[in-house]
Amino acid sequence: LYILVKEEYYLFSTQYCVFMKLALLVLCPKGVIKYEYYLKHFNDNYGYRFGGHKWPQVKHPDLKGVIKYEWPQGVIKYEYYLKHFNDNYGYRFGGHKWPQFIRGEQRNFTRISEEVKILTFSVIKRQVRRLDRIYSPNQYDDIIRNATKLNPPYEVTTILRANEYTQEFTNPGSVKSYDSNQLMSNNPIEDTRSEARCLLTSGLLLGVFDGHGGAACAQVIAKRLFNYITACLLPPDILHKYINALDNNEIMQLLDMYNDKVELVDELKELYETSFKRFVKELTEIRDNDREFNMKEAMEKAFLRLDKDMSKEALIKNSGKVNTKTLSVALSGAVACVAHIDGPHLHVASAGDCQCVLGVLSDVNTWTAKKMTREHNVDNREEVERILKEHPPNERDTIIKMERLLGQLAPLRALGDFRYKWSKDTLSKYVLPFHAENVIPPNYYTPPYLTARPDVVYHRLTPRDKFLVVASDGLWDLISPLQVVRLVGEHMSGKVTLNPFKLPRKDMRVEDINKMLLQRKEGLKMKPIDRNAATHLLRNALGGTEYGIDHVKLSQLLSMPQELVRVFRDDITITVVYFDSEYLRHCPP
Repeated sequence: LYILVKEEYYLFSTQYCVFMKLALLVLCPKGVIKYEYYLKHFNDNYGYRFGGHKWPQVKHPDLKGVIKYEWPQGVIKYEYYLKHFNDNYGYRFGGHKWPQFIRGEQRNFTRISEEVKILTFSVIKRQVRRLDRIYSPNQYDDIIRNATKLNPPYEVTTILRANEYTQEFTNPGSVKSYDSNQLMSNNPIEDTRSEARCLLTSGLLLGVFDGHGGAACAQVIAKRLFNYITACLLPPDILHKYINALDNNEIMQLLDMYNDKVELVDELKELYETSFKRFVKELTEIRDNDREFNMKEAMEKAFLRLDKDMSKEALIKNSGKVNTKTLSVALSGAVACVAHIDGPHLHVASAGDCQCVLGVLSDVNTWTAKKMTREHNVDNREEVERILKEHPPNERDTIIKMERLLGQLAPLRALGDFRYKWSKDTLSKYVLPFHAENVIPPNYYTPPYLTARPDVVYHRLTPRDKFLVVASDGLWDLISPLQVVRLVGEHMSGKVTLNPFKLPRKDMRVEDINKMLLQRKEGLKMKPIDRNAATHLLRNALGGTEYGIDHVKLSQLLSMPQELVRVFRDDITITVVYFDSEYLRHCPP
């Protein structure tokens, strides 16, 4: 099989074709879009977006004998579509729209395909060539065999539930409980999550942190950011008590952490404690002069100060040597989404492409998804314009290339990633001795190009607000916010049937009991496999179809070897927070 890529021919062996078949089967279960003259008219590869990668898709008569796959919705060329339709309507997946047409129109396929004799599948080609450097040809059969091996249902369930966690709250408040779960793609997983109750103030903090370039930055942020936020929320009198306790080496906890499994090395603990203590002392001086409190400014200050401290810690020399541990944290990065819930008050701070969605139930029992965040990537035109305005006009063509910052970084806001923030002199002095020259991005003229400043959104919770979902982009690449809300809403209705029926109180009327029984009967139709809502979302995101869960598809995505899994999906981290409607109903205005 020959494939033409920019006027060059590449020969693919039979093993490569099997790899392509596997990729197409998993990536394109609902059909594909043809890839034709896009490179002729645009500078980047346009194709199927999945897990942060773009996949140019192909369907050509020459491939039929090799791939042997019958697309359920047919295919159409993108340029042909734009020529005949005014909008970009089509199958929506991962935030992008893919034009599709029904099988009846497939008679046009032969005529359309004559325009381009040979099509490309360049990303799969690059991935296969990378694997070819790692494995001998005899090992390809084992890779494909392992990738297509199906696990039985009980093993699939064990994998899905390995990291699930549920926390229930018995004290009166707006939050009844939360479910969380994680599914790794990278090894080690680059996502981190964190949840904690504020001890010196009221409120609950929940966060999801999606790392890139390694897991170090996300893990450090998950351990430190909540402390910075909590310190910014303390009133002046408690702030002084806390700093006095620190000076006297007394223990005064700021947070009660839940399901905290990450431990930092002692060397970093001491360094981080010193930085935090310095920050708290500075806060006392500010609060003495300015006693006005603003939640948005407090959360912004916490994000930016932690980012600033990580920068300073990476540049500190110990005995004349750079600390490689803090430098590795600084060169990796992470996007963050943090929710602070205090009674009916919900604040969400987000930097990057994690998302937070509120599940709202209307008066007519229909679900709507209220997005609490805006993704900071090239799909956000306001964000792109903000960055372009911060730099000279002659850099407009180089700041955003191939839908990435400087052609490299997908999120346009992040903590860490100081190779996009430090000056070129700083990078040359501290980083180049440990890394190759490509650590300095191309067209790096007027840094910083990246910021950790979050967008902070406020929402007052009402009895109609039933739950909040915070998740990394690994989930949103697979299903839309509305699908997520509907799945959790159905799970709420069906989950009650997993427990024996009990009356909430003794003095109930027969008609009220009958109403509860009818609701339970309806819930039995939606009885879920998983008690944990985050696990329920994982199962449906990976294996869900319009007809239910496809075990083959789900098992394939969970049984792939480490060498291939990142090609098909990203790390996924999910936290689902349930609200107490009765508490919110009686909250004062």
